[in-house]
Amino acid sequence: MRILDKYILKQMLQPFAFGVAAFSTIFVASSFLFRVTQYITQYGASYSSLFRLFLCLMPEVINYTFPMSMLLASLLTMGQLSGNSEITAMRSGGMSFRRIAMPILAAGFVVSLFSVVWAEKVVPPAKAEYERIIQQEIKNNTKPRTQDHILLKNISKGQLTRLTYARTFDEKAGVMKDITIEDWDKGRVVRIQRTPEAKWQNGTWIMEKGTITEITNEEGLTRTMTFDKQVLPITETPKTITLDQKDPDEMTIGELKMYIGILERQYQPTSKYVMEIYSRFTVPLASFFFALIGVPLGVQSQRAGTSMGLGFSVVIIFIYYSIMTFMTGLGQGGVIPPFIAAAVPNFLCGCAGAYLIWQKDH
Repeated sequence: MRILDKYILKQMLQPFAFGVAAFSTIFVASSFLFRVTQYITQYGASYSSLFRLFLCLMPEVINYTFPMSMLLASLLTMGQLSGNSEITAMRSGGMSFRRIAMPILAAGFVVSLFSVVWAEKVVPPAKAEYERIIQQEIKNNTKPRTQDHILLKNISKGQLTRLTYARTFDEKAGVMKDITIEDWDKGRVVRIQRTPEAKWQNGTWIMEKGTITEITNEEGLTRTMTFDKQVLPITETPKTITLDQKDPDEMTIGELKMYIGILERQYQPTSKYVMEIYSRFTVPLASFFFALIGVPLGVQSQRAGTSMGLGFSVVIIFIYYSIMTFMTGLGQGGVIPPFIAAAVPNFLCGCAGAYLIWQKDH
């Protein structure tokens, strides 16, 4: 790595760290503190639960601050370099603007790759634990819930052995409806059971008037049987089922794909879950695209310094997340394909950044 690259990266390290800390503080202060007060006054939450709740919230908050921090760092770094006439000196030495911007763009790309892994490996389990603490420790699960599209998995030795899907579930009544059970062996479905309803009776789930379809190794060969009454092969109680269900943002990509497969076989809409998968890449990759647009805009703000850099950050962040929220709603509703809905914010940001860099380079 050239000395100049190291110098530019060193210049942007401090504003990037400041951005992560500042934006995280804003997120926490604007939403979490109000909920903390509610949990203390309404539910009598302990300080231990609230502290662990805070720790579980931070991974998601940090994931959203990475792009914002990269934008701020690129704006302030380029603003400082141009304000000190260092960019003029670099270009006098024969360097193109694209070459000067390369260390910042490379840093944005690395942050994006790290964010993709962070969003997949750290954020979902933290979100799931966050909801568990709220429901079990703070609210004591006082309100039974009625849910749609529940999914239960049985895994043995790291392999999926059974998927149980119910279109609707009522914890209070102890009833699941429109149930499909898939038994898996070595990565393929070998048996499918369907029943219109199952009830929680005497510690077991009882299915009535269903069908069992056996699928042999020979392609297309099946055998179907019917039954009047049968025990549903799961041991979870109604309350356990309620607590085990995850929202899309609490699932890993693998779990989302599994859920989408079940819904597709039930001819149910999947746009919400497909959109969630694409969003796992949209927000992390925004770090690179924010760096792309922040580099040329930072040069424009050379005389105004830090205040103009912060102003640009706020405006760009507001526009970007407004577009992203709007497109996400369209994608989840199935109005437009989820891939397009997820790609539009970064595409627009990337086009604007590439044009501005080309303009600066010429």
